[in-house]
Amino acid sequence: MTDTSLSPAAGNAPDSRRDVGFAIGIVLILAVLFLPIPTFLIDIGLAMSIALSVLILMVSLWIQRPLDFSSFPTILLIATMLRLSLNISTTRMILANGHEGLNAAGYVINGFSQFVMSGDFVIGLIVFAILVIVNFMVITKGATRIAEVGARFTLDAIPGKQMAIDADLSAGLIDDKEAQRRRKELEEESSFFGAMDGASKFVRGDAIAGLIITAVNILGGIVIGVTRYDMTVSNAADVFTKLSVGDGLVSQIPALIVSLAAGLLVSKGGTRGSTDKAVLGQLGGYPRALFVAAILMAIFALMPGLPMLPFLLLAILMGFIGYAIPRRLAAAKKVEDDKIRAAEEQAKLEEKDSVKETLKSAEVELVLGKQLSAELLTRTGELSRRVAKMRRKFAEQYGFVVPDIRVTDSLTLDPKSYQIKIHGTIIASQHLKVGELLVIPNNDEALPVPADQTREPAFGMPAYWVPPAYKDELKRRGMTPAENITVILTHLSEVIRNNLPQLLSYKDMRKLFDRLDPEYQKLLDDICPAHTSFSGLQAVLKLLLAERVSIRNLNLILEAVAEIVPHVRRSEQVVEHVRMRIAQQICGDLAEGGPLKVLRLGNRWDLAFHNALKRDGKGDVIEFDIEPQLVEEFGTQMSDAVKKHMKDGSRFAVVAAPDARPYVRMIVERMFPTLPVLSHLEIARGVDVSALGSVS
Repeated sequence: MTDTSLSPAAGNAPDSRRDVGFAIGIVLILAVLFLPIPTFLIDIGLAMSIALSVLILMVSLWIQRPLDFSSFPTILLIATMLRLSLNISTTRMILANGHEGLNAAGYVINGFSQFVMSGDFVIGLIVFAILVIVNFMVITKGATRIAEVGARFTLDAIPGKQMAIDADLSAGLIDDKEAQRRRKELEEESSFFGAMDGASKFVRGDAIAGLIITAVNILGGIVIGVTRYDMTVSNAADVFTKLSVGDGLVSQIPALIVSLAAGLLVSKGGTRGSTDKAVLGQLGGYPRALFVAAILMAIFALMPGLPMLPFLLLAILMGFIGYAIPRRLAAAKKVEDDKIRAAEEQAKLEEKDSVKETLKSAEVELVLGKQLSAELLTRTGELSRRVAKMRRKFAEQYGFVVPDIRVTDSLTLDPKSYQIKIHGTIIASQHLKVGELLVIPNNDEALPVPADQTREPAFGMPAYWVPPAYKDELKRRGMTPAENITVILTHLSEVIRNNLPQLLSYKDMRKLFDRLDPEYQKLLDDICPAHTSFSGLQAVLKLLLAERVSIRNLNLILEAVAEIVPHVRRSEQVVEHVRMRIAQQICGDLAEGGPLKVLRLGNRWDLAFHNALKRDGKGDVIEFDIEPQLVEEFGTQMSDAVKKHMKDGSRFAVVAAPDARPYVRMIVERMFPTLPVLSHLEIARGVDVSALGSVS
């Protein structure tokens, strides 16, 4: 069996050869400092120096962020050493062979001296001096300052950034791998700006060295030409100045390019993206500025004494760019929005098809049979509008927004039936006659039209299904026929009312607290967690909603809780105190602008409930112990009294003693879930009370 695996040494062979080649290149650069080299090699070296500087500049323009070119300080040192080595070689050639003519130091230097200086060394000296001043005084000095400040600020910011990474990791916003990546990036950033601070000194020193080398070449060349080769002073000055200035230009142009690259790199700062996008995108991101500049250029074009063509062309160009940029940005934004929307839709489809999605259940869901769904699909807009209106009504009435109601259909469900689910559990289901009307008769009177007897699903009242052809006849007799959509939404509304505590989630409660005024936010901080928890507050709100008491006056509820929680901890005791504090609201909601109608407990039942309450040494109720036959008898009498007054259609409440009220409510709610039970202390001052009778 042949083993085809490679050894580590074999696998790293190309890298090893590359390392050796790189080391040989550095050694050759150092060798140039001491060994004389032929003229054609000097030309190749100078061309490489120019090409390397241009490459560095282009990379600096196109990188997305400074850290993407973290090897810049190293490359800058190598490029500087290459230029200095070539400077020394060309100096050796100029001083040794300068008397032979302008090609003594190679064709590259001669070409620059002829092209840039136009054959006049005075022009060359002036151009060279300007290049040195621009490089040394403007670009290099500014880049050095930016690098110093960037290094200082980066090092000062490291502790804060490190703490931010640790905080995000502790909060679970990032994982260990992301934290390690950020720490590594932070280390690289600090090392990079520190290295750039030192590398900027290379650029500065390179400019000074180029100036000194050129001056030495000129003076030394004139001395050697006059003393060694019997040249006249003017001839020696002409030849050696042209060669020295040509050599200086060949060195300073790459140095200027590299200095510009260093300036671009350190001035990029926190801007991401290539330089053209960062600069042109921000300059062209303000069309009004372009229009103002175009108007100013047009004014310059019309001024006498100034050339019209260049200013007019610039005015037209800026005006066109200012006109085109908003449209281009709008088109790009539309494309980006379409991509985001497509990605979101794809993510939703993937989530819908995932196994995790099957584990999620809607908080409120209305499931329709196929036939019922097809009948309501033609009225989707009306269904959505009425559901939104119903949720808004619940928010106004009870003080919190009930969750979204999901409407789905099911093939497994009876085609003419529907189900109402709360947290995935079926709470109610009903069979309808699709297309027919539901009518609740007045005072048990017989209907004058053909009808099928049934029960209204929301309240269980006797009702009839009637064909839609008799709708006008029923309205003339004062009856209100209800369509299928009305029947479903009425039933859904009542189911939601009966399950308000289950629909108030912890997240919903925190949203309610976040909307409080700053003063009540401070009160909330005083309550939690010193005296109770947020879960304890949620339990209080749920107990209120269980009896259909609105929590819209959340500030009053918090004040009541703050009064009682230092003394009691049980949620039931806290709720009783809260109910007394918001008695005005409770009575107002029940009275609806009229007198508060109440049904009292007789003396017998007041005494029976009082004796059934077992108390501890502090007087707190610890147990409710009542005989079963008394409970059955109380239920019978209460049922008879309530049904008697319910037939009148009036809204009323049962009134009991404060300590017995929760237990009366516990018995009454099993027979009449929507019947409110108040204590004597919950009847607010100034409320007009109308007694309907007593249970006795």
